[in-house]
Amino acid sequence: MSDIKPTRGKGLLEPTLAHLRARRANSLIRSDLRSGRILDIGCGSYPYFLSHTYFAEKFAVDQVAPKTQGDIHWHTLDLNAAPALPFEDKFFNVVTMLAVTEHLNPDSLVLLFRDIYRVLRPGGILILTTPASWSDGLLHTMAHIGLVSKEEIHEHVYAYSLPLLGWYFGAAGFSMTKVRFGYFEFGLNLWGLAER
Repeated sequence: MSDIKPTRGKGLLEPTLAHLRARRANSLIRSDLRSGRILDIGCGSYPYFLSHTYFAEKFAVDQVAPKTQGDIHWHTLDLNAAPALPFEDKFFNVVTMLAVTEHLNPDSLVLLFRDIYRVLRPGGILILTTPASWSDGLLHTMAHIGLVSKEEIHEHVYAYSLPLLGWYFGAAGFSMTKVRFGYFEFGLNLWGLAER
């Protein structure tokens, strides 16, 4: 088990940060949704969050093959190349994207969010976490001194603010009356929740 890591690369704080992301996401999921299906997009080769949450059925999407699957239905996809999900309409109760949005091409993000909207059942939710736009320089410094994964940080494509995330949710079809946002991890990260 010692070779299982919550993220690629090394970083002293990575296990703690993965735990805090999982705890934040779990706190946002209503208990009535857990009797259905969850999809975790960009979960990495070790699906930390899916291994630390309860759902009747668990699905994962990542561009790398899994190191462990357990009870998880795995799909290997490159969502930067093709931002489409191989699932039928209204298939999931919950879709999560934890520390993923910053790795995706902003031009294809609206297409992906629209497809997430399509695969969510009415009342289902999308939960995402991403670094706050102002924390980008600090994260690069933390990567340089070994506190967070250099591999993960150097692959960040874009940094988001709460209003910009709201714009993406709205462009994908989510009603702004069913969207919530906040900060966590000492304000370094944002979370967003959009209900279909």
